[in-house]
Amino acid sequence: MNTPKIHESEYRFCLIMWDNEPVAASHLARLCQEQLGWKRTTTYTVIKRLGERGVLKNDGGTVTSLVSKDEAQACEIVELVDKKFQGSLPAFVAAFAKHQNMSDEELDEVQRMIDRIRKGGK
Repeated sequence: MNTPKIHESEYRFCLIMWDNEPVAASHLARLCQEQLGWKRTTTYTVIKRLGERGVLKNDGGTVTSLVSKDEAQACEIVELVDKKFQGSLPAFVAAFAKHQNMSDEELDEVQRMIDRIRKGGK
């Protein structure tokens, strides 16, 4: 399945949805007003658009995701690596690490992830 594109403002909406799902559309509209400053109509428009694109489902006023946060993030990372680093994951990691002050704990966690991947795990 190809993950549908989620634009920046839609992603901020999705963060709220993922934290609260399943959630009533009316409650989601209130949350979006409080956290994003959106009007009720804006939230309902986004719900409709994301529903049409297969990101979420609005079933009788209850909104649930069809695309998980992990799937959306993975799609964005792949797009970033393809677009900015010509598809080279090592180039992306090198650029990221070069400009970050990573703690020993963070470096150890990255190493554990690499070790898991080498052993066939995710």
